[in-house]
Amino acid sequence: MIPRNYSLTQGDGYGIIVGFGALFAVGMVAATFCLKRYLGEPIDSSEGFSTAHRTVKTGLIASAVVSSWTWAATLLQSSSVAYLYGISGPFWYASGATIQIILFCIIAIELKRRAPFAHTFLEVIHARYGQIVHMVYIIFCLCTNILVTSMLLTGGSAVVHSLSGMHIAAACFLLPLG
Repeated sequence: MIPRNYSLTQGDGYGIIVGFGALFAVGMVAATFCLKRYLGEPIDSSEGFSTAHRTVKTGLIASAVVSSWTWAATLLQSSSVAYLYGISGPFWYASGATIQIILFCIIAIELKRRAPFAHTFLEVIHARYGQIVHMVYIIFCLCTNILVTSMLLTGGSAVVHSLSGMHIAAACFLLPLG
């Protein structure tokens, strides 16, 4: 087996994961403290914190939709098709997802009109179809979230491994902690 040269050392990989994780955690605590102290943002309930008291504007919602659809596989695959097909590769790769995003936005707007105080679509399903269907959807959503989270962790771990040679299993365990 040919020894591989990495751009960073393994210590750098561990430092990036743990250091950026700690920096992000401290930054979020500081931002929450500043919002409460200087801007008078009430952080009295988890609903107000998670929905931003329903004051988020359209531009931020649009960027949140695009970022939530951008997974590790999307970034890695778009880079691969850029390498293979040039500048048109990522363009045509991304244009395939625009139809779903547009349909999702239309459905989300209609759902917000019909159920303005619902936080998730699971609340709407519970109100419309009852407890049994709600539980089935909860199981499906939980399985989907577990699969997506594992995909994001393994994708991020693969990137850190390719940069520093850090063991992929160690990166998979440290990424959620950091």
